[in-house]
Amino acid sequence: MINCPEVSVVDIPRIFNVTESAHRIHNPFTPEKLAIVGAALRLEPRTRVLDLGSGSGEMLCTWARDYGICGTGIDMSQLFTEQAKLRADELGVADRVEFIHADAANYVADEKVGVAACVGATWIGGGVGGTIELLTKSLRAGGIVLIGEPYWLKLPPTEAVAKGCHAGSISDFLLLAELLASFGNLGYDIVEMVLADQDSWDRYEAAKWLTMRRWLETNPDDDFAKDVRAELTSAPERYVTYTREYLGWGVFALISR
Repeated sequence: MINCPEVSVVDIPRIFNVTESAHRIHNPFTPEKLAIVGAALRLEPRTRVLDLGSGSGEMLCTWARDYGICGTGIDMSQLFTEQAKLRADELGVADRVEFIHADAANYVADEKVGVAACVGATWIGGGVGGTIELLTKSLRAGGIVLIGEPYWLKLPPTEAVAKGCHAGSISDFLLLAELLASFGNLGYDIVEMVLADQDSWDRYEAAKWLTMRRWLETNPDDDFAKDVRAELTSAPERYVTYTREYLGWGVFALISR
């Protein structure tokens, strides 16, 4: 998920559990791009990976299958955590990865990891800087911090346009060059990056629409149906008008200088 407000219980807002219930990747990334990230990191077998905001576990599960890593994922969504456990069973990697339903905001691994990741959920640490600081508490010396973060393709002309991209304001995100510079200012070398493209954005956003329609057909009397209907009615036009035009997203690998 690109942006998610804090909640008072250990779960995410229900709208995300509905709209992304059929997603395996809760960011504008395709399976191919997720595999590219894993290959780009040159992961060694048995590398330990921590994933804060692990969603439905696709990153850890496929990397365990393809690269032999092991690791732990933490996520606030009970639904996504259960999906992650099922995915681990499906891919035959349940002995190498575990998924914990919890608030990741203060989570520190018992054993230092080679890769500490927060891909698309930097609200966990109050922003990029705070999230990197949290991740480094679990990271071995010389390990890789992996951050997934939005950036502006071009600056929105008004705050209303920024809000149309689900940003609180223009200042919530940076241009790509500014985002990369911010990593350097925090004392990190950028050693890899893989960026979303228009197709991966379309797959992430448009897949929600059929999910919402099917949910409405199955749950017409649910009290939440009016919210889902409102989102389905507005989301396609809002996406092509705002997000598709102004918002980028990428995964960035960092190593401390």
